[in-house]
Amino acid sequence: MQYRSVKGMNGASQAAILLVFLGVGFVLAGLVQMVIAFPLIPAGTPIDKMADELVKALMNPAHVTAARLSQVLGTLFLMLVPSLLYLWICHGKNLFWLGFNRHINVRQIILGFFLIFLANILAGPLADLSKTIVAQFPSFDKQAKLLEDAYTQQAMALSNLKSWGEFFLAIVVMAFFPALFEEIFFRGAMQELLERWWKKPLLAIVFTSIVFSLIHMSVYLFLSRFILGFVLGLMYQRSKNIWVNVVAHFLNNTVAVIQMFWISRHASKVEVDKLDPPVPWWGALIALAVTIAFFWLFERVSAKNRKQIAFEEQDLYEHSGIQQELNTHNPG
Repeated sequence: MQYRSVKGMNGASQAAILLVFLGVGFVLAGLVQMVIAFPLIPAGTPIDKMADELVKALMNPAHVTAARLSQVLGTLFLMLVPSLLYLWICHGKNLFWLGFNRHINVRQIILGFFLIFLANILAGPLADLSKTIVAQFPSFDKQAKLLEDAYTQQAMALSNLKSWGEFFLAIVVMAFFPALFEEIFFRGAMQELLERWWKKPLLAIVFTSIVFSLIHMSVYLFLSRFILGFVLGLMYQRSKNIWVNVVAHFLNNTVAVIQMFWISRHASKVEVDKLDPPVPWWGALIALAVTIAFFWLFERVSAKNRKQIAFEEQDLYEHSGIQQELNTHNPG
């Protein structure tokens, strides 16, 4: 049976709508960032140099407040707004269809935190592998270094945390909001749609993880971010509760903010790819074994909640009058 939303739209139509709103989100995010940065650039700047000056203005540590505001509003318009518009057009106003529900327990939160921690251990050797592979292609490596330098400059601008007040503000702006907006878009909207449409959960997780990694604009950390996205995707697929992902992602971001806070007070430069300590391959293999065991536990503590979510989903479809083959991709 072909998948349809509660409003009767098929998977292809929903994907097209989400893609259109994503494009609108890109435009809105760019406009918002321009509005924020425009007053910061020197008067009389030529039009052909305006874009470069806008970027420089937001990279200037003196404009850190504007940079943080630009980041949170940019992410809001790029990810949250398209997700909510997609929800409204395809499913209505019920946030259930973006993964929001009350079926969650403390054990899922605890295991989710440890799974993200293990994902970062797994990701370490992959970053080194990426650099080794990319180094074999000098022209590509040059472009990768430019991207990494730009990403590092942005991180340095945002991590100019000189006081505890700035630190706690960064927890909200740099840790919580990105986690919330990214999880709603990538897992609640994109992965959920693809999983229901394709009925192939693993393929939906892999595809979403690739897009998740690409949008972070780092060649050297592509595989690392893919692993993080894959773990988050698998967590969501087994829990079907977006809050599990948001909390785990938020805690992961918070660790990075804490590292940046410490570095900003004790060092002069933030190197994003060196925030985590080096991990040998044998350490990553141990982490992989532990990750598999933790996912087994996560599956067990999530099973009851997932069944309750499936019953709630069935009730929503019955009230909508849409005949739907439910949960063939999500056994309880």
